[in-house]
Amino acid sequence: MLLADIGDTGYNIILLLHILAMFVAFSPAFVHPFIENDTQGMGDARQRIFTGIASRGMKIYGSALIVGGLLGFGVAGMSKAPGTDELVYSVSDSWVWPAVVLWLAMNGVLHGMILKGEKGLAAGDDSAAKTVALGGQLITVMFLVTMYLMVFKPGA
Repeated sequence: MLLADIGDTGYNIILLLHILAMFVAFSPAFVHPFIENDTQGMGDARQRIFTGIASRGMKIYGSALIVGGLLGFGVAGMSKAPGTDELVYSVSDSWVWPAVVLWLAMNGVLHGMILKGEKGLAAGDDSAAKTVALGGQLITVMFLVTMYLMVFKPGA
């Protein structure tokens, strides 16, 4: 197992990549509701916009969410206290395992609701906007709870 002191270059690189991947993964949750609202009544133009969004959803946002979460495991797996071989973070920690469960749930919402709904919008099904909106709200709440867990580390 590759261990690195918290704050070492290797650890910081993995942590930075984890944070950057998550920024990419969650950017649509903040931007797409505005696009959805602003394109209502635009007909074919709306459909073309959502065709572009849907074609990139899994390639960019879905992949970033998966890679970002896996890098989070790397952050936990590499974290050792300076001068020891003991891990600082473990999946058994009271704040880590809920974050893992939320990450899995976010993947389900992204792939099962948001990306599927965006494909529906791209196909001209305006009723899919409700699914996208609900998925966006759910994933935003889960993201905020996960951020709370990672910043405040309750129970640590």
